[in-house]
Amino acid sequence: MPVPWFLLSLALGRNPVVLSLERVVGPQDTARCSPGLSCHLWDGDVLCLPGSLVSAPGPVLVPTRLQTELVLRCHEETDCDLCVRVAVHLAVHGYWEDPEDEEKFRRAADPELEEPRNASLQAHIVLSFQAYPTAHCVLLEVQVPAALVQPGQSVGSIVFDCFEAALGAEVQIWSYTQPRYQKELNLTQQLPALPWLNVSADGEDVRLVLDVSEEQRFGLSLYWNQDQGPIKPWWHSNLTGPQTITLNHTDLVPCLCIQVWPLEPDSVRTSICPFREDPRAHRNLWRAARLQLLPSRGWRLDAPCSLPAEATLCWQALDGGPCLPLVPPLPRENVTVNKVLEFPLRKGHPNVCVQVSTWEKLQMQECLWADSLGPLKDDMLLVETRGPQDNGSLCALEPSGCTPLLSRASTRAARLGEQLLQDVQSGQCLQLWDSDLGALWACPMDKYIHQRWALVWLACLLLAAVLFLLLLLKMNPVKAASRSRAALLLYSADDASFERLVGALASALCQLPLRVAVDLWSRRDLSAQGALAWFHAQRRQTLQEGGVVVLLFSPGAVALCREWLQDATSAPRAHGPHDAFAASLSCVLPDFLQGRAPGRYVGAYFDKLLPADAVPALFRSVPVFSLPSQLPDFLGILQGPTAPRSRRLAERAEQVSRALQPALDSCFRPPGALGTGCGMGPEAGVRT
Repeated sequence: MPVPWFLLSLALGRNPVVLSLERVVGPQDTARCSPGLSCHLWDGDVLCLPGSLVSAPGPVLVPTRLQTELVLRCHEETDCDLCVRVAVHLAVHGYWEDPEDEEKFRRAADPELEEPRNASLQAHIVLSFQAYPTAHCVLLEVQVPAALVQPGQSVGSIVFDCFEAALGAEVQIWSYTQPRYQKELNLTQQLPALPWLNVSADGEDVRLVLDVSEEQRFGLSLYWNQDQGPIKPWWHSNLTGPQTITLNHTDLVPCLCIQVWPLEPDSVRTSICPFREDPRAHRNLWRAARLQLLPSRGWRLDAPCSLPAEATLCWQALDGGPCLPLVPPLPRENVTVNKVLEFPLRKGHPNVCVQVSTWEKLQMQECLWADSLGPLKDDMLLVETRGPQDNGSLCALEPSGCTPLLSRASTRAARLGEQLLQDVQSGQCLQLWDSDLGALWACPMDKYIHQRWALVWLACLLLAAVLFLLLLLKMNPVKAASRSRAALLLYSADDASFERLVGALASALCQLPLRVAVDLWSRRDLSAQGALAWFHAQRRQTLQEGGVVVLLFSPGAVALCREWLQDATSAPRAHGPHDAFAASLSCVLPDFLQGRAPGRYVGAYFDKLLPADAVPALFRSVPVFSLPSQLPDFLGILQGPTAPRSRRLAERAEQVSRALQPALDSCFRPPGALGTGCGMGPEAGVRT
């Protein structure tokens, strides 16, 4: 939609130079060239693809300078568009490779020949024009007579009318040849903006003032104009009449742009980017930037705008101090935001860090893959430099510089130079990087520290061990045992073999340490108090001390549970005086039915004795483990918060498993062996 003339006059009227803008009549683009040259504008747009650089076969025409001028393209007297006229200045580049070719070219253009040929130098010049949100390319054909062809000399210019653009827009223009013989020329220009869009300060914040009539409807968009990637919208709204919009100063970044347009068909959009030089915007940009470290030696810098920064690798020593840059031998890399990049390392190391810095200062630093590779190590970084005759040298990277290994310096690397050299040769050092120019090696230093202080540490450890032993001898054994967790083991006495298996399990658990209570070891108390009273006393004491009740399921135990669950009105039949499991069900079942069991109870059964689905569903509200296959998890639950780390827990599980094995072998005899085996006695069947 053409911009009304009064808006153009408002926007341009304060500039005395612009008042006399030349008017171009007609909608067609045109091209003209300076005297002596001939030119032609190809119809239609062309693809904006510069292509790769190629070598010139001889003298060629190339653009040397771009020059712009604002003109008005008018369809009627008061109906004009702002337009950018572009002049491309041309020169001859390159020389003839063969003097005979030059001689033939000159003779073809000799006017004294009876039939002179029209020898000339021809070029195809591309003009590329971009003003958000449009891009436009045109192709110009130029011919220069041979008489004007002098290598390195200017031959004139070609003028294109014209590229239309919106008021306030930022335009970018490129020019290059097809094929491309040199780097393309480029030019950026900010066009005048409409006077009714004003950006002003409001204390720390920023105000956008849009002074239009009350009936005027317009769209307003805030977006991030990223050089490296597509434009990213941030905020958009359709508004009516005059508006004042306040932006928080923390939202300002250099690439934040404002676009305004009337809500009419084919309207021209006006864009400005007023915060490019704002110091607050540049500070906010670095605050918003995030450095992400990715597996496989990758990293990514996320930011709303492009950052003029470089990234390098550095080595962070365990004892602190500054991160020592690895440049050289590794190169610096320009930062491309919002893109995954990789460093040329063969292996990762927790001491290798990424630094992102500007010419002013270091902006951010992160150590590579710290989560996956663990904490910093006490390693020495060796830098190997290789010469042209395969003669290499090694030095150690230290805060004072790179110290040669075989030197008389008073640094740690120099004192251990021969040992470090042997470590590299014997393959004890990790190679982080390798190329024709050199390599980087990370050599562990722990063993040298241990060797130096071994006797001192041994004496200290012996003294500490003696003091600890004396302390243990003076401590009350009961108090020492009270620190271990209590566990009450309940089971059904199916037969003698199963009781021996339960006894073996209880004995093994006592070695963890756990304080285990089981009726096998309290038969005198059971006879004196009765099974129910004994269970009540043990259960109360165990739970008060934060312990856990273990329900050890067997075929007999499952049968007893089903008796209690099948018919609440029928009283369960009597059991032996020592059957604590049968007596305990009167208290255990209410805990499960009323939801009090989690955290207090845990279930278990032996792999070959009972299938997993045989345990009643009611008891699966607490963890139920299969033994011995799930011993580590079972022991971890029993020991609670004081459970050791997984490696130590696995060792204890192996210890318990070995203790159980003889009882398990006796329990699960092959068919035809003497004895009935576990769960196969008269009490093992389902009781009815």
